[in-house]
Amino acid sequence: MAFSGLFPRLRTLPGVLRGIGLVCGLCFILAGLNCKARGLIFETQELTIETGPGKRIPISVELAQTDQQRTQGLMYRKSLADGKGMLFIFEKDQILSFWMKNTLIPLSIAFISVEGRILEIRDMEPGDMKPLYSSRSARYALEVPQAWFSRAGVVVGDILHLPGGVMPLASSGD
Repeated sequence: MAFSGLFPRLRTLPGVLRGIGLVCGLCFILAGLNCKARGLIFETQELTIETGPGKRIPISVELAQTDQQRTQGLMYRKSLADGKGMLFIFEKDQILSFWMKNTLIPLSIAFISVEGRILEIRDMEPGDMKPLYSSRSARYALEVPQAWFSRAGVVVGDILHLPGGVMPLASSGD
């Protein structure tokens, strides 16, 4: 049976256009699902930030340790609660660069030294494609809900206590 016999409505121009629109829409939806459903699993750690003598602020972080995890980050998340975040872990100290492609929520980012000292804190807006660079080399970056650092009393110079096992993992080569 010919293609037009299977889909008689497609013989007319409006039918063809509807068919093309349907196919394009389906491809767009499937492409979006593929990006969101990469099946990446992020390990979670309970960390603390020391903001002064004897004062520690708890934070639950997902660890972005592989290239794939660091690339996905917090994309497509619709919310992020106070006291939660994502810690990006890099192999060496370097100028770090972040953007907000496909990120739906406003975030604050802290660039952190290998010793855990917060070097700088910056705000980022949803969907902003302009790269945000650290002003100096850093080993880690911590993303949290925008303004959480100030609400929690966290400032530049405070210390993020990192467990010994927090390091980048080898990428799977996907």
